[in-house]
Amino acid sequence: MAADIAAIRKEYIQKTFDEKDAAVDPFQQFGRWWREAIDSNIDEVNAMTLATASADGWPSARIVLLKEYDENGFVFFTNYNSAKGRQLMENPRACLVFFWKELERQVRITGGIEKVPAEESDDYFNSRPAGSRIGAWASPQSSVIAGRSVLEERVKSFTAEFGSGTIPRPAHWGGFRVKPAVVEFWQGRSSRLHDRLQYTLREKGSWKIERLAP
Repeated sequence: MAADIAAIRKEYIQKTFDEKDAAVDPFQQFGRWWREAIDSNIDEVNAMTLATASADGWPSARIVLLKEYDENGFVFFTNYNSAKGRQLMENPRACLVFFWKELERQVRITGGIEKVPAEESDDYFNSRPAGSRIGAWASPQSSVIAGRSVLEERVKSFTAEFGSGTIPRPAHWGGFRVKPAVVEFWQGRSSRLHDRLQYTLREKGSWKIERLAP
């Protein structure tokens, strides 16, 4: 079995990424790659790995969905009382990783964390399907529960409570923004000699671009 796993490999030959082709800042460069990813009809193109760590350094990672990005950072939404929510408040730093295998590309974004304003969280929450809004109330995310029936009963209870009226955003649910300090763009190349360009934020707000060895 181990030998079979070791034999799995793929040669990356689609594209290149050179310094002369890089945008002046990572937000512009992300926008270029994002548009290409959208045009490639990648399934769940906004799926990204979110890596966090607790105050005492224990790491954790999971897939979440990007819901917004601009020059201020990259936004996702979650239950603030979940494991990731607690870690982000204990240790407000995170790393995001996008892997678009169809384009043989990765993007890694490392930076500080802040909560988005309540109005932003309200706007996104209210755009969600009713079932997802009820789910935000019903799920004590990351808590141990006795069985799925616990969730089903809580869904029934909150559905009855809100009826056909407004489903407000729970105070424990909202957005986080990752504010980049370092962003790396990785383009797969043949013989594992990949192109890696790293943007590092300088003190005065400009970005330093450097090539990393693969």
